[in-house]
Amino acid sequence: MDVKEAARTAKDYLLDLFEGEETMNVGLEEIDFDDSSKSWSVTVGFSRPWDYSNKSPMTPTLFGELSQPLTRSFKIVRINDQSGRVLAVKDRTLTTPT
Repeated sequence: MDVKEAARTAKDYLLDLFEGEETMNVGLEEIDFDDSSKSWSVTVGFSRPWDYSNKSPMTPTLFGELSQPLTRSFKIVRINDQSGRVLAVKDRTLTTPT
């Protein structure tokens, strides 16, 4: 399995796992290969409808206010390199500088 295949596997798996939750803005955040366990750790970020506010004071436009993401979910998907099987999905909390 190469890097692109690991990323694609992780994103496809999460889209299937969270089917029905209207996931959007799905994107690769980080990817790492662990030689000792022969597994990939792929961090994928995404948003869901409840992550947005329709009343954001930060983005007034001529057409009204745009929805701005309030939060974003990040999941770490661990994948076996040889079989391509997903071994785990864990929540990842990213902190932003203040």
